[in-house]
Amino acid sequence: MARDPRIDAYIANSPEFAQPILSHLREVVHAACPDVEETMKWSRPSFTYAGGILCGISAFKQHCAFGFWKGSLVVPAETAEVEDPGMGQFGRITQVSDLPSKKLLIGYVKTAMKLNEEGITAPERIRPTTPKPAPETPDDLLAALKKNKQAKATFDDFSPSCKREYVDWITEAKREETRQRRVAQAVEWIAEGKQRNWKYQNC
Repeated sequence: MARDPRIDAYIANSPEFAQPILSHLREVVHAACPDVEETMKWSRPSFTYAGGILCGISAFKQHCAFGFWKGSLVVPAETAEVEDPGMGQFGRITQVSDLPSKKLLIGYVKTAMKLNEEGITAPERIRPTTPKPAPETPDDLLAALKKNKQAKATFDDFSPSCKREYVDWITEAKREETRQRRVAQAVEWIAEGKQRNWKYQNC
């Protein structure tokens, strides 16, 4: 039951809504696999067993993610939330109730343990053959980008998913002043070549 203090710090420094989610998932993994080892991989909490990765947890500004390394071998494809592969098998988690029951999660962890014990490798990650098209750029963001040539050029070179992260962040703002701040911040980050979630990337 050894705990990595870096994960303690990661959870403590995560947004307030995320802390109970991350703590719950951590306890589920330990309950299912007492011999699990904690570590940090790609700047995120990761859990290993029998020489391989079991699963990992992540916190973002508005949601959390929980994913098994051997993905579809652990969580059936018809069960997994696969709209955004980067979010693991359970989609965007904003509260503990978004997750399956503790009993079901423990079952998934035990399945992942068995795969590691048997030396079964992770399935190849297949990218969609028809990725989602780039979202329509809001007028206010487009106007701001046109005033900054570097930002405009960088944004134009972004992948559709990178553009979508910025567009979603801006359009989700509930107040006009919040939206204006986000547009200004987005242009600043884009001019520096940063993706929306650059703080959480291990580049």
